[in-house]
Amino acid sequence: MSNYILLHHHPCKRHEIRWIYEQLGLHSVAPGPHTSKPHPEHKVYPYLLHDVDIVRPCQVFSTDITYIRLRRGFVYLIAVIDWYSRFVLDWQLSINMEADFCIETLSRVLAHSRCDIFNTDQGSQFTSKGFTEVLKEHGISISMDGKGRWVDNVFVERLWRSVKYECVYLHDWDSVVVAREALRAYFQFYNYERPHQSLAGHTPAMIHGRIVH
Repeated sequence: MSNYILLHHHPCKRHEIRWIYEQLGLHSVAPGPHTSKPHPEHKVYPYLLHDVDIVRPCQVFSTDITYIRLRRGFVYLIAVIDWYSRFVLDWQLSINMEADFCIETLSRVLAHSRCDIFNTDQGSQFTSKGFTEVLKEHGISISMDGKGRWVDNVFVERLWRSVKYECVYLHDWDSVVVAREALRAYFQFYNYERPHQSLAGHTPAMIHGRIVH
């Protein structure tokens, strides 16, 4: 890099490059704000899915949070999926990282669906009393990824990859309202129209039994 700069006679410091990128509205597609910060006083539950055969819908649900970059700032996206079918059961955007929007999304899912095990990472939203109490009230076993083990929640990570590369990175949203409408259309497509190689070419809705006739 230093040879390149000297060759082209454009000496430039890192903070100057960062300022130019900001002025031009350029940004990396690499991960941004960290969304899985643990809380030292919250209970962490063990990972329950080692060597567990996932054989049917509504056996295991899972969730995670990712960030969505807008033209100015960020919003945060939570989604709950069924591990077996990859069906997105519900999702929500929030302008902050408080646990409330996670609890609201979980409550909506459990109002019409049940699972045996619910898996999350160790983020403070998911280890909060409000979130875990909802699961306990429904008699659902709580499972949490090992620290730093993204692979324990790999199906949600694959969902985020699809959402980012097939939707988010193709747009430059300037408001939460616009982002929400675009994501609503994408998740409809993802559930009911997008075939999955891991599902033998079926859509999540076909496997989950939610085909609309």
